[in-house]
Amino acid sequence: MRRDQPPRLVAVGDVVAVYSEALGAWTASQITGIDPAAQCAAVLELDWSGPEPAAVADLGDVQPLRLTHHSWGGTLSHCNHAWVLPRSFTVIGSLPLLVTEPSYSYASAWGRGEQLARQRHWDSGNRKDWNAPYALTCTAEELAAEHTRDALRAGVKHLTVHGITRLDCTHLVAAFPDLTRLSLSGNLGTLTSAAALNQLPRLQALTISELFGMDASDCLLPRHVPEVEEVSLYGIPADYATAMRKTWRPHAGHGVELDVRGARKPEWVAANATNPLRDWDGREHIPRTGYRKAVAQYKATRDAFLAEVTGGEDHGNIVEIGRGFGAAFNALDSRSPFIETVEREELFDALDFLADEAQTATGRDLTAARAALIEGANSSRDW
Repeated sequence: MRRDQPPRLVAVGDVVAVYSEALGAWTASQITGIDPAAQCAAVLELDWSGPEPAAVADLGDVQPLRLTHHSWGGTLSHCNHAWVLPRSFTVIGSLPLLVTEPSYSYASAWGRGEQLARQRHWDSGNRKDWNAPYALTCTAEELAAEHTRDALRAGVKHLTVHGITRLDCTHLVAAFPDLTRLSLSGNLGTLTSAAALNQLPRLQALTISELFGMDASDCLLPRHVPEVEEVSLYGIPADYATAMRKTWRPHAGHGVELDVRGARKPEWVAANATNPLRDWDGREHIPRTGYRKAVAQYKATRDAFLAEVTGGEDHGNIVEIGRGFGAAFNALDSRSPFIETVEREELFDALDFLADEAQTATGRDLTAARAALIEGANSSRDW
């Protein structure tokens, strides 16, 4: 496979069509640019929907889709995506470029008419947010709630479940047999019977994040799910990650975008169960030594805080512990800057996590101690 061209051959000017669940019809886009270095394609959505087109001529006099709903202000629906043309998209011909300006927007999934559906909803005079009637986002607890189960399941094709502690895929597949897109996430949660996902014949996209319990035998298989075009895995068992890579990597030329990161061995899971900074391990812009020192500093801060609140809770001492935390990460970030917005939020989440742990351990209300710790970190941090 050549590295200077997309796995599924497309060219600038090509017009592609795809069936849109949002519109209940086909829609189309034009490829306006290809960047081999970034492996991205710039895609301009068109203001068109209709029956399946066989050629560009079937689209008539097409125009770019301009977004005026909410605060878009007439912006073109023009975005960069991973350059793998999804298998559900069909090249129907080529046109002279409808726009020549580059796009500076980026998104992972290619648009399938959702923006056009929102725009038409807005143009009809309805100012409420457009919500896909076939999509459901819920927590694992909400999914399991007996009194809402039947109502939630009716007609669901896109399912997002977060906050998973433990989920049996056999039950999920039985409840939602028509899924085309499935996203599951937890916080070192457990996914059981993941091989049952092979019983979703219409599945197009699978995302799994921070879930374990799967192994190589649970691998999704192309012969059972022939429409899959997007596999995104992060924070998953190493054996499962290896099997999924080996199985799906050869299908890039057929329109499958594969992203597998954060493969973890059982020893890593056991060692990091109470490490709130574990997501930093392997994050692209965080140096390995920076990660190790960050975890060591977190543990030192946790131990100092617990000792202080166990021994009497002196406000001034706790503020100093927070200052030390902030200063230590100033030093780490100055050597090779890596603390951005997400990492900053995660550092404060880590302080909350250690305060929660200490409160559970002592059985006391540590609201004031928590505030003092954060006050100290804020007073010294440069990040």
